[in-house]
Amino acid sequence: MNHPVAHDILDLRGTPCPINFVRIKLRLQQMSPGSLLEVWLDPGEPMEQVPDSLRLEGYELDSIEDRSEFFALRVKRPV
Repeated sequence: MNHPVAHDILDLRGTPCPINFVRIKLRLQQMSPGSLLEVWLDPGEPMEQVPDSLRLEGYELDSIEDRSEFFALRVKRPV
């Protein structure tokens, strides 16, 4: 699969819910419309909560990748 390059990476491993979600939203608000943010999340609660929360807020998830130790989520800032 050929994914576009993320414009920024946010490492939120070890960050609890809902702080990780708040940090993702703040970072996306600082980025240009259409930008892609790659977020690193722990398995478990972060992966159960954050993707759904982002979708409910109107963000588009480009991909979710299991990298064994963590998950890489790619979120697009709406245009």
